[in-house]
Amino acid sequence: MTPLSIQLLASMKLERRLRKFSGFISMIGIALVIFDIGFTHIESEKAILKELYYLIIGIGLINVLFRKFVAPKKPPRKVALFDWFLIISFLLLLFIRSEFLVENIEILKVFNKMGWLYLAILMYFLREVFSFRLNFRKEYLNPAQLFVISFLLMIFLGTLFLLLPKATHSGISLVDALFTATSAVCVTGLIVVDTGTFFTGFGQSVIMILIQLGGLGIMTFASYFSYFFRGNTSYANQLMLKDISNSEKIGEVLMVLKRILLLTFGIEAIGAFLIYLNLNRSYFTSIPDQIFFAVFHSISGFCNAGFSTLENSLYEPAFRFNYPLHLILAALFILGGIGFPILLNLYKFLRYYVFRKFQKFKDPQQAHYLPWVLNLNSRIVLVSTTILLFAGSLAFYFFEYNNTLAEHGPFGKIVTAFFGAATPRTAGFNSVDTSALHFSTLMIVFLLMWIGASPASTGGGIKTSTFALASLNFFSLARGKDRIEVYRREVSPISIRRAFAIISLSLLVIGASIFLVTLFESDKNITDITFEAFSAYSTVGLSMGITSGLGSYSKLVIIATMFIGRVSMLTVLIAMLRNIKHLNYRYPKEEILIN
Repeated sequence: MTPLSIQLLASMKLERRLRKFSGFISMIGIALVIFDIGFTHIESEKAILKELYYLIIGIGLINVLFRKFVAPKKPPRKVALFDWFLIISFLLLLFIRSEFLVENIEILKVFNKMGWLYLAILMYFLREVFSFRLNFRKEYLNPAQLFVISFLLMIFLGTLFLLLPKATHSGISLVDALFTATSAVCVTGLIVVDTGTFFTGFGQSVIMILIQLGGLGIMTFASYFSYFFRGNTSYANQLMLKDISNSEKIGEVLMVLKRILLLTFGIEAIGAFLIYLNLNRSYFTSIPDQIFFAVFHSISGFCNAGFSTLENSLYEPAFRFNYPLHLILAALFILGGIGFPILLNLYKFLRYYVFRKFQKFKDPQQAHYLPWVLNLNSRIVLVSTTILLFAGSLAFYFFEYNNTLAEHGPFGKIVTAFFGAATPRTAGFNSVDTSALHFSTLMIVFLLMWIGASPASTGGGIKTSTFALASLNFFSLARGKDRIEVYRREVSPISIRRAFAIISLSLLVIGASIFLVTLFESDKNITDITFEAFSAYSTVGLSMGITSGLGSYSKLVIIATMFIGRVSMLTVLIAMLRNIKHLNYRYPKEEILIN
């Protein structure tokens, strides 16, 4: 080997060792931040922690500079911009460490806060952790197993964070922490303690992060940012992510993940801004509290979580008649419940439609027609969603006109009825007293909760497409057809089989949940328990007010129901039984008597 190649190998070996060391240091840094925020400390401990933060930032600065200017393998251009951001941030924080500079330069006082140190450590941690190779091997884990394990891991970590002393004002039991973490990760919204008064700002932030990760899935974040910081990924990873992200083509997997993240953060940012504008400042002690309220409810709304920092959700007297806020939240959880593939396809269709209209106006000869820009999935979901919203709103308005809607004016009745029909489809916010609903309305709510949102969305339930296929199937059978046809397309048999498997399994899980909770809570009303079970399985979050009064065993049953409802029982079965190879034989077919 030439001296140059030996020097290159030595440099690469040094880079690998430095990367591992830097990753280890960043993990220590994030552990110190959690220790700092989660526990109460005396002044001397705070001073030591602060010095350790500066030491870690100094090590991080050296590592980033080495990777930027000395290492033979330079990071991708998009990562280089992130590295420059880290370098500038680290230098600024180290520069303002001097108390003399801070006292004499007024603008530096803004950055002389512990929050900036925490943020710097977090960015450094993300930069280092996602630089490691992330491999998914189908020989060890199939997509269903990976999906289930990722949710279990988030629930476990969320429970640990909520058990930290500074997450709550007076402590929380293990079962209640597990219940809250599961409800947040599974974007359900059922609560055993009041989110706004029981949890501190840190605890509420943990819940908000769990909602965001649970709504999108930890694999979406981990996979895309690993690709972002490494600049490449393996073919095996793309195959695995194709199943998780519901992408049509392997080459589009990472682009789909990027679009999902941009779409999510974009909608949530707009939602938070609109919520902030429509809040009455007299109900908040400070502008930061108002901003946190807007961000928390925007994330909770888009992720269909139903968590609120208000004791009675939107039924609070101060928010009950804030109709613009209701409409903003309804728009957020409807968009989140439509599903990412449908939102992306709808964006593609709208872009094509506007562009074609412009081309027809400019030069009709250049306006090319493209068939099926809006695919069959999108058409079924959009039509199903529209029918459910319209029919549900009419039913709610009719049954509750002189009941829970009586206190509202004409416009308020329409908005509240629309919100009341939209929120059972896994959103979980309530603007009326759920326990006061008419029994007929409850039956409509049961149906809407069971159907839920759409596939590949942040919501739960059996999904709109499943309900649509079941409905189309019995219409096809009544007409004597041997297949389901819609929009001049034939639905594949595997889709029909999956739809009816999901329906059957959902009823089994809900039935088992009702049976077990009834067994443990013999003093509770069966209607209330049934409502709780449907709400838990469909990750809705609405309740008749019995959640906090449940015993430990019943809470564990609801926890299991929420988890199964979020990942789906079919996914759990696939994870347990694993995928089998396609069989190369067929047995003789026989008809089974059904009716």
